[in-house]
Amino acid sequence: MHFPTYWTTAKDKNLTAWGWSDESLAHAAGHAAERLARIKDWLRRGGKPALQQRYGYPDRPMREEVLREFRSNNGTLRAAVTRNSYGCLVLNTADLMFVDVDAPEAKESSFLAGLFGFRRPDKSRSPDEFMNGVMARVQDWLNRQPAWGWRVYRTRAGVRLVATHQPVASEDPVCVAAFDAFEADPLYRKLCATQKCFRARLTPKPWRCDMDKPRGRWPWANEKTEVRFRKWEAEYTASAERYATCNFVGHFGHADIAPELRPLVEFHDQATRAASGLPLA
Repeated sequence: MHFPTYWTTAKDKNLTAWGWSDESLAHAAGHAAERLARIKDWLRRGGKPALQQRYGYPDRPMREEVLREFRSNNGTLRAAVTRNSYGCLVLNTADLMFVDVDAPEAKESSFLAGLFGFRRPDKSRSPDEFMNGVMARVQDWLNRQPAWGWRVYRTRAGVRLVATHQPVASEDPVCVAAFDAFEADPLYRKLCATQKCFRARLTPKPWRCDMDKPRGRWPWANEKTEVRFRKWEAEYTASAERYATCNFVGHFGHADIAPELRPLVEFHDQATRAASGLPLA
């Protein structure tokens, strides 16, 4: 998992390139200048920016401020809480495997609809049928690998699965098997591979709790931008209190949570209000 400390931009007319560094802002500026030069050369040779590249996801480090870290006894980074581009808190984990499965009724009607949070219903399968299908896959997995433990959560858009029997690194081949078995989102799968971590949203999406997305994001362009964001943050936090991000369904398979994973599981459940019974957002 990689969340660089320093970020800055290099610009030329309508082109902007971000650079990053763990060393210094000056090093990040040099990196940005190098990336801008490469982009200009690529465009001169007829290259066209792909939509995914334009949004920077997930082929470069995530430009997100680290708000909290979880480290092992030897200092190794196990997990980090960051804030994503639309203001939600996200738990990033090195070896606590999350698998998010989208329900058919939450299919996005288009790329832009998904980007801005609007979805259209798909009535081809009922919510109960979808849930029963996921649980059947969980049971099938446990029949083949009885040493595993899965915690299952209902989300607004589907189901979240968490493997709790032992740490599982994102590079482990078993992740591919699990993502295939549960039909995890392809973009999320690529993110796990390139960022070498798993991600789980902890707080509601703003538009699901009567909030707009924040204007501006970290690193702040100036003090005014940060002040405006802090006002948004206070309003968002108050509004999000009325919702849960996921609801706990049950723990299946191996009953014990690995000791090194337990603090992260407990933090996830507390932050998402998984036991609250509140409406999902």
